[in-house]
Amino acid sequence: MTEPLNVSELFYSIQGESTWAGLPCLFVRLAGCNLRCAYCDARYAWQEPGTPMTEDKILAWAARRPGVPVEITGGEPLLQAAAYPLMLALVREGREVLLETNGSLALDRVPDTVRIIMDIKCPDSGMAGHNLPNNLEILRERQQCGCRDEIKFVLSSAADFHWARALLAREGLAATHPLLFSPVRPLLDPAILARLLLEYRLPVRLQLQLHTLLWPEKTRGA
Repeated sequence: MTEPLNVSELFYSIQGESTWAGLPCLFVRLAGCNLRCAYCDARYAWQEPGTPMTEDKILAWAARRPGVPVEITGGEPLLQAAAYPLMLALVREGREVLLETNGSLALDRVPDTVRIIMDIKCPDSGMAGHNLPNNLEILRERQQCGCRDEIKFVLSSAADFHWARALLAREGLAATHPLLFSPVRPLLDPAILARLLLEYRLPVRLQLQLHTLLWPEKTRGA
């Protein structure tokens, strides 16, 4: 039996981010995070203690909505060793499993059947020094094996945009993975980001957090 997971919240909602945006999705938000991004919109995931929950209880909760993709997020879900068997258990049940991770922890133990959505932290997050460079090589290796992972940049300024643009060119990421640029509102107007993407003709998906547009009053569970 695996150790319990420390869960911040379980909820069913519309996926608001990534190439999966707009689809119904089950979310398992695990408590705890090793980073403190300036724009964090889920501070409660690391400010509050969370609730211990067994893998079986999480699987039973998910079973109430069969066939719906499941995203494991945080905080930073990979801080909890029990996240790995949970991912495998969900895959065995035929689920499409997404993992949203902050990019600071090694991805080499994530099952190939799980779709990774990895952040690359930009300078204005205050956490760019925590990006783990080897994770890009791990994602490339997974891509060669048929994995369909995604890379996300959360941008707080035009300076963040140009930093991310330089990194894309240096690492050749546009040739390997779906890329997502998400503006931090109100720090970066989405229209300004759109103009920058058009000006530089980047093969990047502009991502607005759909759940914040649908339910602006909700600070959690969306």
